[in-house]
Amino acid sequence: MAAHRKPRQRTLPGTAARFSATLALAGAATATAFEGAGHAAPAPAPDDVRAGADRLYQEAEEATEKYNGAKEKADRARREAEELRDEAARRTERLNASRNALGSFATAQYRAGGLDPALRLVLDSDPSRYLAGAELTERVGDRQAATVAAVHRQMRELEQVRAEAGERLAVLEEQRTRVERHRTAVREKLAAAEALLARLSAEERAAYAGRGDVPAERADRDALRGAPAVAAPNPRAAQAVAYAYGALGKPYVWGATGPSAFDCSGLTQAAWRSAGVALPRTTYTQINAGQRVSRSQLAPGDLVFFYSGVSHVGLYIGGGRMIHAPRPGAPVRIAPIDQMPYAGATRVA
Repeated sequence: MAAHRKPRQRTLPGTAARFSATLALAGAATATAFEGAGHAAPAPAPDDVRAGADRLYQEAEEATEKYNGAKEKADRARREAEELRDEAARRTERLNASRNALGSFATAQYRAGGLDPALRLVLDSDPSRYLAGAELTERVGDRQAATVAAVHRQMRELEQVRAEAGERLAVLEEQRTRVERHRTAVREKLAAAEALLARLSAEERAAYAGRGDVPAERADRDALRGAPAVAAPNPRAAQAVAYAYGALGKPYVWGATGPSAFDCSGLTQAAWRSAGVALPRTTYTQINAGQRVSRSQLAPGDLVFFYSGVSHVGLYIGGGRMIHAPRPGAPVRIAPIDQMPYAGATRVA
């Protein structure tokens, strides 16, 4: 009888189960788009759709920050390779000039080198003038020996510069590959999220898009005042906050750093750049760009970070609120900082 018992099914742990459900929802939504109405799967519950879309957007943002980091490294490698290439060209010009000078000297020495120096002394109409010329020739010879040594040194240095340029080009190619991989991951996650959200009604999608917003009229009033209710601790922080207010309503575009569109770390970087402070490009480098502060010590201008992987950032404006660029389809807006899992904060200046 035991051989005919139905196998006992294993239950996935909570996190794994939720992740599997997200993938299943995304797969079902994508499959439905291609299979047509005749094979449409049952509509998932709106809460499940929203939860799945949230996870996919979060994963897309993680991939976006990795894309930003790889692109930053690729841009730096490209600049360094171009500088090394220009340096190699300058060194090549100097080397060619030195070689030409040596060539001219060698030609003159060859033409005059067939006559024995003692015989030239006898035949010269002015021996004293010849002796003075011989002394000059010896000095010139010493100088040319130094020139030869310099040419050899220039050749070695040129080869070193060319080797360094080759290394930077190899790094550039590696970073370009990473950029493309992360770009593909972002696009796939966003497409899956959009496919999920397409299963909601128009009203449900509008509610999802506006979820967590500070009411628009209240945000407009704050923006018109040009400053938050809580004063910034210094002029630079005040300028960064003012810039963020000026960005309200501008679209989220992953990889963008303004002025017409932003992703989350692009907004904070641009805000502080307007205050004369250079922040690194990604969330996971920005969190180390200043002094860590506790949640109870937050002040306007501080950077606030979210999720365990530090994949999202906003600019704190006081009153438990921030300005941030949430995700595609959700423009720069004011939102409460308890909207997402809080990870920490940094004071830039």
